[in-house]
Amino acid sequence: MSSRKTRLAAAILVAGALTVTTACSSGHSNSDGTKAGASKAPVKTTTISVGTADDSKGPAVAEPGAKKGGTVNMIDRDDFSHLDPAQIYMNYNSEVSLLFTRQLTGYKTAPDGSQKLVGDLATDTGTTTDGGKTWKFTLKDGVKWQDGTPITSADVKYSIERTYASFIKSGPTYIQTWLSGADYRTAYEGPYGGKSLDSVQTPDDKTVVITFPEAHTDANFTLAMTGYGIVPKANDTKEEYDKKPFSSGPYQIVEHVTDRSLDLERNPNWDPASDPIRNAYPDKWHMTFGVQAQQSTERFMADNGDDKTAFSFHNQVHTTYIDQVKADEKLKPRTLEGLTPYVDYYYINNTRVKDQKVREALIKAFPHQQTRQLQGGTSYGDYATAYMSPTVLGYESYDPYGILKKPQGDPDAAKQLLTEANAVGTPIVYAYNNTPVQQKVTEAIRDALEKAGFKFVPKPLDSKTYYDAIGLTNNEYDLYWGGWGADWPTGYTSLQPVWDGRAIADGASNYAHLNDPEINSAIDAAVKVADPVEQGKAWAAIDKKLQDKAVSIPDVYQRSLSLYGSGLGGVKFDTLAGLQSPLNIYVK
Repeated sequence: MSSRKTRLAAAILVAGALTVTTACSSGHSNSDGTKAGASKAPVKTTTISVGTADDSKGPAVAEPGAKKGGTVNMIDRDDFSHLDPAQIYMNYNSEVSLLFTRQLTGYKTAPDGSQKLVGDLATDTGTTTDGGKTWKFTLKDGVKWQDGTPITSADVKYSIERTYASFIKSGPTYIQTWLSGADYRTAYEGPYGGKSLDSVQTPDDKTVVITFPEAHTDANFTLAMTGYGIVPKANDTKEEYDKKPFSSGPYQIVEHVTDRSLDLERNPNWDPASDPIRNAYPDKWHMTFGVQAQQSTERFMADNGDDKTAFSFHNQVHTTYIDQVKADEKLKPRTLEGLTPYVDYYYINNTRVKDQKVREALIKAFPHQQTRQLQGGTSYGDYATAYMSPTVLGYESYDPYGILKKPQGDPDAAKQLLTEANAVGTPIVYAYNNTPVQQKVTEAIRDALEKAGFKFVPKPLDSKTYYDAIGLTNNEYDLYWGGWGADWPTGYTSLQPVWDGRAIADGASNYAHLNDPEINSAIDAAVKVADPVEQGKAWAAIDKKLQDKAVSIPDVYQRSLSLYGSGLGGVKFDTLAGLQSPLNIYVK
């Protein structure tokens, strides 16, 4: 996802863990005084595993010292762009929706930070007996809507069907395309005309059976996305549902003033015994929008009044205050820093820069150290040595171009490559967001590429239409920044949307315009591998092929640095979303 997760039968589901890594501090000071040849500190490993039926039982693991009651405040820059689950793709929309929307599956976090895919509304993570083509889910007893009516399999079926509706434009499309093909809206127009989707069956009120034309071994991860959260037919207000969805979770919306505030109170019909994921400690949540990152940082540092019981989904520590915050011992107990699932790239336009040696020279010359420092130093991210994030199953560090040894760039090696290619003086048109920070970043890139023998041609773009401009297949740029994060922690959503050559289209995610038959075939083969560990190895092999072909420049694994008020406990970092999680928060 831009901005912005496989086990089979039940017996196989518990056989092993998906090994994932979260990076600890790189060991560099925030002044980024990295010496040539310095290496990163070793990564700290944790695991994501697929849980059992027992793991799927509620209640959620209690937060030590937590108590019920009180109001939690949230301050953030922007209102949530969508609350209708079918419209939700962005991470901050998903994170707040955990408070009032449930899915068939979801992620349970243990006290040690490890995470398991578990049944949320379902009794387990689903079963399949045919390699992932047919998935069966059974709903738990006692799950209800906010008005007390039971949640049934018909609600799940209806919720999938309405993702086909013409007004649903912003959510994920994995399940729809897997069921009905790329032109899924032509195949089925949604439930509002009275037609049903035959590929989703409900033999009784508790059972949902989803049948795909082809195997999808990680469909149970896909269904953990908030985009596949449930919506009741009886309370579906279509377009208006986006402003005030009907609750299946521990809280319900009592008031939503667009761009100003969102208020939640307890849903009396939510049963904690059915929910292994959510701890509902506060009585109320009051969320306020329009607070910029600099303001929120200053307010969290001051820690006065209602800000003592405040947190933020989206606002990180403003770059102006990073050094001060990290050096202040009093702030450390309420500072969160962690690795997100997002990787920053500098995409090379492969339709314009066709010579691999020229692309290799761009990678060799790139000044990661200088650009990282301008954007927050080590708190901005760890140097990337793969196209997949360390939070993804199968991740392996590779680094064939020596980024860790010379993060400041190697202009001499780059110029040698250009000389061998008879390409010294090659113009590189660099497109960038026309902001004060990116203007400085652009100058650092200019200096590095010109030293390597390139002719640098900067092209500033309006930040509001930046992705629109670089997303055109016939754009006139050779190099541009972009970020990508996995929708669930396997290699499929890390690599396929970005590097599959059959996905090239205006507005699509293959910003490098790579169409390599070897990569396309390897993607097709990896998708069919049932065992999650072996599939992870297949994605790692694809990652290495991409690096060997010098298709783009991996830059950093994004990190997050944020603060919260001293009156809150249980504030934790969600590595799957890269945000502060509300699930264990309580008022002290």
